[in-house]
Amino acid sequence: MKKTILAAILLITSLYGFGLSALPQRSSKDLPPNHRKWLDEEVIYIITPKEKEVFLKLENDRERELFIEAFWKQRDPNPNTPENEFKKEHFRRISYANQWLGRDSPGPGWRTEMGRIYIILGEPNTIEKFESHTNIYPTHIWFYDGKLEYGLPNAFNVVFFKPAGDVEWKLYSPLKYGPQSLLIQYAGDQTNYASAYRQLMEIEPNVAYISMSLIPGESSMGLATPSMASEILLQAKIPSAPREKVKDAYAENFYKYKDSVGVEYTANYIDSDFAASVIRDASGMAFVHYLIEPRKLSLEGNGNRFYTTLQVNILVSDPKGAPVYQDEKSLPIELDGAQVEKIGKRLFSFQDLFPLVPGAYRVNVLLKNMVSKEFASAETQITVPAASGPGLEPLVLANRVVENSSYRGTSKPYLVRGVQLVPSPRNDFTRSETLHVFFQVAGMSEALRTGGSLRFTIADDKATAFTATKALASYPTVPDIFEAIPLASLAPAIYTLRVVLVDASGREAGAREAQFVISLAPALPRPFVMSMPLPPSGDPLFANIVGNQLLNKKAFAEAGPLLEKAYRAEPASTRYALDYSKWLLASGDPSAVLRVGEPFMKGPQRPEFTGLFGQASQARGDYEKAIASYQEYLNHYGTNINVMNSIGECHLKLGRNAEALAIWEKSLEISPNQEKIRTLIESLKGKK
Repeated sequence: MKKTILAAILLITSLYGFGLSALPQRSSKDLPPNHRKWLDEEVIYIITPKEKEVFLKLENDRERELFIEAFWKQRDPNPNTPENEFKKEHFRRISYANQWLGRDSPGPGWRTEMGRIYIILGEPNTIEKFESHTNIYPTHIWFYDGKLEYGLPNAFNVVFFKPAGDVEWKLYSPLKYGPQSLLIQYAGDQTNYASAYRQLMEIEPNVAYISMSLIPGESSMGLATPSMASEILLQAKIPSAPREKVKDAYAENFYKYKDSVGVEYTANYIDSDFAASVIRDASGMAFVHYLIEPRKLSLEGNGNRFYTTLQVNILVSDPKGAPVYQDEKSLPIELDGAQVEKIGKRLFSFQDLFPLVPGAYRVNVLLKNMVSKEFASAETQITVPAASGPGLEPLVLANRVVENSSYRGTSKPYLVRGVQLVPSPRNDFTRSETLHVFFQVAGMSEALRTGGSLRFTIADDKATAFTATKALASYPTVPDIFEAIPLASLAPAIYTLRVVLVDASGREAGAREAQFVISLAPALPRPFVMSMPLPPSGDPLFANIVGNQLLNKKAFAEAGPLLEKAYRAEPASTRYALDYSKWLLASGDPSAVLRVGEPFMKGPQRPEFTGLFGQASQARGDYEKAIASYQEYLNHYGTNINVMNSIGECHLKLGRNAEALAIWEKSLEISPNQEKIRTLIESLKGKK
């Protein structure tokens, strides 16, 4: 793998143990004036807590400016136009509030209660003003409707009043103030809301209606006490309305990937859906099948051709954060106008698979659009179990299957026994579709095969909607189970599918569950899929991948035969020879490293073997040859602290203390935090 690729992936690796909470808390007072104003004035009412947390943790102005760009992009209702309509409207509201709603306030209009509501909700549908009554305080009623999409009631009022002695308009709360607070002269019991309401009704019915509830219809229900729903509206629903449609996961991903995806990408995070499943092939090798569906795929146009290139990085790490597997793929996409029109607004789904040895892992997928400079990411926990007793593997739900796929015989995502599963990461279906269920039975014995059964149950939160029991012997592909359940009889709802494995004696031997949803929509937009079929699992590619995973886990005894198998199958492969040589070196056989690498040292792959040749020669005690190989490595790849230190060790073995001292001092100058090298330098200087 290329040095630059490794560097980028290592940057991602370093982020795994480093969440947002690991950094010291800052406040807006620590920001420069322009960014403090942006946070504390311009977006104070619309920024989410997560966005604010991330913004306060950014280290420099460049990062903050990129974040601000990302902030507005997430709110742009039409990214295909040059103007961000949301941003334009937001600043119009601020300008209006400052010009018209702060006249009765010593501060700017955006700080007032009226200004805050106006900035959050915009222009009211209607405004009623009651300012000339001698018996009630000046009152304004703002009426809104049509804001259900923001989590608000279909219709509601927001009321402001100005009590005696107040210069500012106050936001009226039925629960906090009550109708008695709107009356200039009310001598009754301050806790008797009904009495105050009746008095207010005689003076001005329109004001009385909103005095007990801000939600039309509620006041006509004869409320004896002020509406709690109105208080929730004021304290929770209205403040959260600007955040209702914002998916602020982008903010955390901005922070996580800002050092690894490049500054030109960080403002262009795309939300995505993700799914991953572990499926064993006929040989027993476990593969992780995964898909990532970004919410959009941007293409560059040139005449009738539309194109982009996607770069997919995958990193699998163990619970301690150590890399176990990493890979990078580049996928050029080129479509003509007819293909783009056919695809239309469908989602795009990238699907892939890779083998993985038993263990518990964190899987991180990073997808970059190299043309539009957008990126999407996904992260999940995966467990690959070792061989165990009877049980069920996790369920895979698909909305469609393709029998006898033309890719039969290859390793392809969600292709099992020649059957292509078409899953959705959302597990969403319509009533006209069939629920295709796939899973595997683990630890299959002959007794279980002939006498066991499977029990299927589908239930929502109210009742069981479907149940069926089938003998395992009725499935010709066992331990691979394919089951199809028509959904026409099920109403739209969220369901749980439960599958139970029952042994020959009738005892439960394992169970798995998966949720799915039946949509109200008559049809769902299904994505167009891109994947890259790989060779069958017996190919040396997979022996090499699994061998490297075992090598990374320091399982040397298990890694060696697999790496050797791949190398023996294709001895001319630079990749297989390098990986096998790394194992030989780790296993203490440097002479074998030199034998394996010798043919490559005579060709264009020579630079890739110079580092290994240096290590192997040093291990054999051939220090002159080691120095020459190390120096050739540095000449080709540039500065490397470990290689420089190894050259110093070789010089020391040859009795060249001055040369060792010189290169170690240079190493320490480049990387001062090397206590071992510092000690060696001091020891050599002490011998002078």
